[in-house]
Amino acid sequence: MIIYIFRRFFFMIVLMVLMSIFSFIVIQLPPGDYLTSYIVQLESTGARVTDAQVEALKRQYGLDLPFHQRYIKWAGGMLRGDFGLSYQWNRPIAELIKERLPLSVAISLVTVTFTYIIAIPIGVYAATHPNTPFDYILTVIGFAGMAMPNFLLALIAMFLLYKYFGFAVTGLFSPEYQDAPWSLGRFLDLLKNMWMPVVVVGVAGIARVIRVMRACLLDELQKPYVETARTKGLTERRLLWKYPVRVALNPIISTIGWLLPWVISGETITAIVLNLPTVGPLLLQALVNQDTYLAGTLTMLLTFMTLVGMFLSDILLVWADPRIRLD
Repeated sequence: MIIYIFRRFFFMIVLMVLMSIFSFIVIQLPPGDYLTSYIVQLESTGARVTDAQVEALKRQYGLDLPFHQRYIKWAGGMLRGDFGLSYQWNRPIAELIKERLPLSVAISLVTVTFTYIIAIPIGVYAATHPNTPFDYILTVIGFAGMAMPNFLLALIAMFLLYKYFGFAVTGLFSPEYQDAPWSLGRFLDLLKNMWMPVVVVGVAGIARVIRVMRACLLDELQKPYVETARTKGLTERRLLWKYPVRVALNPIISTIGWLLPWVISGETITAIVLNLPTVGPLLLQALVNQDTYLAGTLTMLLTFMTLVGMFLSDILLVWADPRIRLD
């Protein structure tokens, strides 16, 4: 176990270094840079930017340095906990992440928990009652949930709730708590407004997990060891949850590694529609505006979450299925 953990952490460090180089290169592939866009924006307002001002701005943003020096400066700063300055926001990147990351993680954890609590029992029921009216209904709902974009579902839900109930469900806080410091009232207000993004983002995940759980469990129920366990006198309930369900959970457990970063970055459009102050919209703005250090830092954050998630998935797989070994 110790050797396995050491080996995994070594490969995680190597992948983080390679990903930092790759992301830093890709972010700067489009022509131009943030400064070019900024100057165009200034000139569109009628302001005149001299060559001396351009050079001063380059020095201010560190764009006068060669590519490799900018990378070394950024990577070295990350090792010290200094992620650099955001061009667009003109603020330390650490402050921006500190503001948005806790909300993103909270929504992710609640969404994942909500998804599994709803989907796994329904998937088990559908697998143990195949080709029944309820199974057919779940199949239709499952395909519809996977096919419908979450941002479209968010728009429909917002329209219906506002038209028939007068609820304006956007954002995570009521106006009086929007910029207020954290308190018990602000936390309760967050819980009151969190249900909308959790349900909207979780719908696709619920539909997908139901289909995976149903298919895997149906396959397990047809294997010889199930009949052998029945002949030994095990009750259907104990047999079901002790053996086939545990094995059928393996594909679902193995997806935990990419599920958390997917909820944060994969639902960016939904977060924009619902006006959520999360990491996804911040990453999109950084990429559009070529805010190099901010986009690179957020990419590294998602990479780190994916690697840690995959490590936890492997540990959970070993715990759930004793046949799997850490080799």
